[in-house]
Amino acid sequence: MAVRAVRGAVQLERDEAGHMAERVGALLTAVLERNGLHTDDLISVWFTATPDLHCDFPAAAARKLGIADVPLICAQELDVEGAMPRVVRLLAHIESDRPRSDVAHVYLGAAAALRKDIAQ
Repeated sequence: MAVRAVRGAVQLERDEAGHMAERVGALLTAVLERNGLHTDDLISVWFTATPDLHCDFPAAAARKLGIADVPLICAQELDVEGAMPRVVRLLAHIESDRPRSDVAHVYLGAAAALRKDIAQ
């Protein structure tokens, strides 16, 4: 079994904890489903949030989904002028037999504009 990395992002409409939990939960669920993964396949997940998000930790959404024994960490995204606002990104390390070229990176909604080259 190989270690792979899968990327993803979602833009929030507003800075509210319930909304973040919903949108980040949808992102994590889509990453798992599109890659045929179960939570046991997760090694670790890094989350970043743009500096305009203060309501909660994105990792809290993973815990609400029942992802309890996977190392999670949150960090603040660089504050780059003109960057898309209210974005949560993730980088998940997974165990998978898929070739790297078959890993489905997930960019939901407006966040698809961030990586048109790899968004699926």
